[in-house]
Amino acid sequence: MGVFKAAAVQMRSGESPERNAVDLERLVREAAGLGASYVQTPEMTGALVRDKEARAASFTSEDKDIIVSTARKLARELGIFLHIGSTAILRADGKLANRALLFAPDGATIASYDKIHMFDVDLDNGESWRESAAYEPGTEAVVAEIGGAKLGFAVCYDLRFPQLFRAEALAGADLLSVPAAFTRQTGEAHWHVLLRARAIENGAYVIAAAQGGLHEDGRETYGHSLIVDPWGRIVAEAAHDQPAVIVAEIDPAQSLAARRKIPNLKNAREFSVNAGEAPRLRGAAS
Repeated sequence: MGVFKAAAVQMRSGESPERNAVDLERLVREAAGLGASYVQTPEMTGALVRDKEARAASFTSEDKDIIVSTARKLARELGIFLHIGSTAILRADGKLANRALLFAPDGATIASYDKIHMFDVDLDNGESWRESAAYEPGTEAVVAEIGGAKLGFAVCYDLRFPQLFRAEALAGADLLSVPAAFTRQTGEAHWHVLLRARAIENGAYVIAAAQGGLHEDGRETYGHSLIVDPWGRIVAEAAHDQPAVIVAEIDPAQSLAARRKIPNLKNAREFSVNAGEAPRLRGAAS
């Protein structure tokens, strides 16, 4: 495909998959109208629901999911690669997966990825999350081809695990995805620096479509969807938490150029860790 336009769609998903599907369609059409041939939506495009019973009532299997059917239709009609950053999918074993899905311009499913790292944290001001109580983690990293580029998958909290992105870069990914629903608290602290770091250390573009604003279930997400180039420069940003579309040109050759300038992927060496007793500092009390 050579140089192409990519879009990140920023959303404020509520508790109704049907209403979110309407917003999805409107924003994806806007992105395609701006010339994007690859469009990414945020984590939990389908719905953000904290209540366990409401969550169970909202989500279904992939073949019955309205976000999946809407995305498939849009990809085919608009002739684009459409990447649903993630949505909750009911697995055959009755557990939920936080699943990313990539659709081809003919509507076929190219790849799927289940979020590996669960957001189980206790933040300041009493903010606490236990994603593992609702979702079954994935076990497999995924890289898929979109035209002339190779796309590596991740979802939100995966961003804090650089080994995932390094493995995908070594497998040929020159475009890394981080669709997210970062909390406002963690987003204000770490969102920009982590995305830029993943781009720099892997010589890859990073596209991160985000949820933003105050949601129906009471959570607040950071927004600030980003597209970062392989040199770590922000080339597009939604500098707010409102629904929006951002677009930037992606040139896979720039990834190759960055990796030639700083060939850290090639120069990496295996090593062992000596975890013995730390040396005593000069002047330390005995």
